[in-house]
Amino acid sequence: MNPLKSDYEIEDIASEYPGITLQNRKQLFGKKTWAGALGDDPDAAMAYACRAAQALCAAAPLVRDKLREQGMWELYTRMERPLTYILYDMERIGIRIDPEALQEYSASLGGRIDELEQRIYEETGETFNIASPKQLGEILFGKMGLPGGKKTKTGYSTAAGVLEKLAPDYPVVNDILAYRGLTKLRSTYADGLMAYVADDRRIHTTLKQTITATGRISSTDPNLQNIPMKTELGRQIRKAFIPREGFTFTDADYSQIELRILAHMSADPGLIEAYRENEDIHRITASRVFHTPFDEVTPLQRRNAKAVNFGIVYGISSFGLSQGLSISRQEAAEYIKAYFKTYPGIKVFLDGLVSSAKKNGYASTMYGRRRPVPELSSSNFMQRSFGERVAMNSPIQGSAADIMKIAMIRVWERILREKCRSQLILQIHDELLIETAPGEEDLVRSILEEEMGRAAELSVRLETDVHSGTDWYVAK
Repeated sequence: MNPLKSDYEIEDIASEYPGITLQNRKQLFGKKTWAGALGDDPDAAMAYACRAAQALCAAAPLVRDKLREQGMWELYTRMERPLTYILYDMERIGIRIDPEALQEYSASLGGRIDELEQRIYEETGETFNIASPKQLGEILFGKMGLPGGKKTKTGYSTAAGVLEKLAPDYPVVNDILAYRGLTKLRSTYADGLMAYVADDRRIHTTLKQTITATGRISSTDPNLQNIPMKTELGRQIRKAFIPREGFTFTDADYSQIELRILAHMSADPGLIEAYRENEDIHRITASRVFHTPFDEVTPLQRRNAKAVNFGIVYGISSFGLSQGLSISRQEAAEYIKAYFKTYPGIKVFLDGLVSSAKKNGYASTMYGRRRPVPELSSSNFMQRSFGERVAMNSPIQGSAADIMKIAMIRVWERILREKCRSQLILQIHDELLIETAPGEEDLVRSILEEEMGRAAELSVRLETDVHSGTDWYVAK
């Protein structure tokens, strides 16, 4: 009902719906668990529990009425409520990890970090703490006199945006960015994940339905949805994630789901036709936008078309595109203009989403999930611009999240119906991972392809890429 909130405490629900004031549990019991609170002061704990239960009973019909009134009752009963059981199941099962492989990965990162460290010292002519923004700023902008130094109260800014502009011309800056990336990989993943390995040698993440405003499932303690994918070195960590003995992994992810949803929701005939041609969508777009024969599209044209294709979904500006492609703002504006000329239905659709959100105060997915956009009524230009991007993106990203939830329910129920020993263990945005029992490989592959493909009826086909392997790296 209110996806912009970060938590849904019983006291808040009691106050917001039936208007009941409850004493705050944290004030009453501090950080104690329920077992601790019951043990220390059973009367106070039971009194609180009874009042909380009474408040929730009073709130339930009011929430139900509001869900029906806003057209989200089916979204709750057919999607969110069944999903709670599946997420519980996935958390309980967890994913197996090979601690030795994780340690080897950490050691290999350590060796690369040491090499970079020595090279940076040689390039700067000084030994210093590379992780200290203050010391780094002094070396780069004070001692070496690199351009673009912006002095703040605490010294020169060494934010990623500042350094990325200098990296192409200064090898030392490139090495510093690489150093930062590798130290984060080691601390967050190689070493950080070890703290979460349970006695069963598996990691049991917590999957949450109520954190993101668009309806995406999120993963915490640890966040397994952030496992790196962009660099080969980052992807290597997936080798440490392994199935149980004798089993394999089967991994399926939706191909360009948000672009396909954009084609469906905008009903743009050009984009729909491009998908129905079953060719490389980015090459087709490049061919049309740059007026180049399909077979003569250059890798650079395809890369630029891909950036526009995916950027449009997020309401990208000419400034944002120019930064991403390292081109002038004017050139980026021409690309976007040419794109909308090629697919005019998309421009009409996106403008319509912004107008609708301004009028109603919220954006809505294909399934009626609402995302309030209060920023659209802000007097601040930056806030309003952010609100416009949210209004364009939320219906698309939110619909993708909804379709994935439907797919998860279908896959999980089908695995149960087929009496499989295989289990759904992880969801990462557009990707599902199944720990596959021996002899069930073909069945699991067909379950994923069929159920994910049939999760929604769109004007373009939902395509899935399915891979299998003895670890998550090979399966992905």
